[in-house]
Amino acid sequence: MAIKLKAIHKRYSGELSTTYLPEEAGSLASWLMEAYLGTRATDLLSDRSVETIPPAMEAALNRLMQGVPIQYILGKAPFYGREFLVGPEVLIPRRETEELVHLIVKSASGKMKVLDLGTGSGCIGISLALEWKEASVTALDNSPEALALARKNATLLHASLDFVLADMLAPRLPLGTLDLMVSNPPYVRNQEKAHMHPNVLDHEPHGALFVPDEDPLRYYRALVRHARNHLKTGGLFYVEINEQFGTEVASLMEEAGMTAIRIYQDLQGKDRIVWGQLS
Repeated sequence: MAIKLKAIHKRYSGELSTTYLPEEAGSLASWLMEAYLGTRATDLLSDRSVETIPPAMEAALNRLMQGVPIQYILGKAPFYGREFLVGPEVLIPRRETEELVHLIVKSASGKMKVLDLGTGSGCIGISLALEWKEASVTALDNSPEALALARKNATLLHASLDFVLADMLAPRLPLGTLDLMVSNPPYVRNQEKAHMHPNVLDHEPHGALFVPDEDPLRYYRALVRHARNHLKTGGLFYVEINEQFGTEVASLMEEAGMTAIRIYQDLQGKDRIVWGQLS
């Protein structure tokens, strides 16, 4: 017996609203229907029906009810106009990081040597490599599993870049002179866990998210040190930040000899990106 799409969406939204806010529940229901039934938002305005609901879609609904992020269920996430493979070994790309990439693309260009530190899924480095065909991009991470996934993304998206297994906290990195460095390092303090959604806490890699309460700037000190060692004069440095520490990160950059330092706010009006030039 045929089932109307409207009825499926209503049922899924209702079940999901016991775990998620109503608006998010509706969005997740639409996302599942698009992934498993091939529907579009406009299809819900019609009387279109399907003969059956795939078992995989019901299983995905159950996992969503358990708090598993939909991006991990589907194995992919949108980022800067492209789809990236994701899994529990990497963070799910965020809109704020898209803003970081957009700022870089808008404010710099050309044949540059670029380093993405803590690449995770590769979303930053791969996006820059695809936007700047003449750039030489290197993506670094301390997780072999993350790098394996980033390599898959580079292959699927036909991006040319190098991958390096290394820890950004190391005293030195096996790198030469660079034109641009970018990083979205761990920056959430452990004390902030109480305010985070359980589907982030229970499923995303804590090593890519959290820093000790007593040393929230540990990654930024390391990044600034690497910038001093590897950026050429006039080289550009971009980092995503915890909204609470924009001034502190800017001060670290100034102490390292950077100038033209700016703090950018994200679309929600929170300090989110700091960038500057090595003088």
